[in-house]
Amino acid sequence: MIEKATRGRVVVITGASAGVGRAAAREFARRGARIGLIARGRDGLEAARRDVEAAGGGALVVPTDVADANGVQQAAAAVEATLGPIDVWVNNATTSVLSPATEMTPAEYRRVTEVTYLGFVYGTLAALERMRARNRGVILQVGCALAGRGLPLQSAYCGAKRAIEGFTDSVRRELRETGSNVRVTMVQLPALNTPHLGWVKSHLPHKAKPVPPIFQPEVAARAIVWAAEHDRRAVYAGLSTAVTLIGHRIAPWLADRDRAGFAEATTELEDTHRPDNLWKPAPGDHGARGRFGARAIDHGWERWATPDRRWLAGAAAGVAGLLYALFARRSVSGKRQRRAA
Repeated sequence: MIEKATRGRVVVITGASAGVGRAAAREFARRGARIGLIARGRDGLEAARRDVEAAGGGALVVPTDVADANGVQQAAAAVEATLGPIDVWVNNATTSVLSPATEMTPAEYRRVTEVTYLGFVYGTLAALERMRARNRGVILQVGCALAGRGLPLQSAYCGAKRAIEGFTDSVRRELRETGSNVRVTMVQLPALNTPHLGWVKSHLPHKAKPVPPIFQPEVAARAIVWAAEHDRRAVYAGLSTAVTLIGHRIAPWLADRDRAGFAEATTELEDTHRPDNLWKPAPGDHGARGRFGARAIDHGWERWATPDRRWLAGAAAGVAGLLYALFARRSVSGKRQRRAA
């Protein structure tokens, strides 16, 4: 089923001031949407507004901390009062702390959870309050491959992303069992070239980098818009996302044995005095793209994979089987070498 065209629809995007949210705002604007832009940083929001208007859309800037449930409700009301009934709500705002779990503070865990998980809950509730009364609307939960495969040094973020999946599954079933036409879709993303790793708080001695393959945020934005216009339970942007999520479900022990994530540090020393966005917005306009453009892919997998496709599950099973065979062979070879020694 294909949803109605985006032109003229009212779209709300949280985390719209930079990164994926900023790129998604531009992509929706090119299709003529009117967009409520929600984030904390006014500099980035005003820049996003200019981007939207330049692309042919309309925009309303609503500075809001998504960790504030009342604030999110007020933002939703402001959007509907100015732009009209909300057709699409995109939960995207996030923050993180890069750190070994043992060096995290309880306050840091709480703050990451409030923004990255509860921000999605509050946004979903605000959207449902309005959409259920009209019996229509689309809620998009922007997740990532780390929802299924936790990486070292990102325990707070990965935990929050996985919690979103459980929450979304429950809400989806409730809507289906009551016969509601409101749709909720997960959009799972790959590693992206956004400002995220440059403005989250870090306890690491070196600057971090995404685990390859790295995609430009515009690839994610196109996936989000596609998901808004097509009726799917979930959408995986990028083959690496599909293989990671489905492969982890098939053979999770494989992920436990590799060291991806431990090697995601660069040789550059981290600036311990740089601003971060954990407790307050980082000043300035950070745009959609980060500093890994030279390694990022600006195209890719325009036909978005959905996990209910049998070919995708079969492909993931095949990849998992191949990895299992290679690991087993390497393990046997290592044992033989040790015995020979």
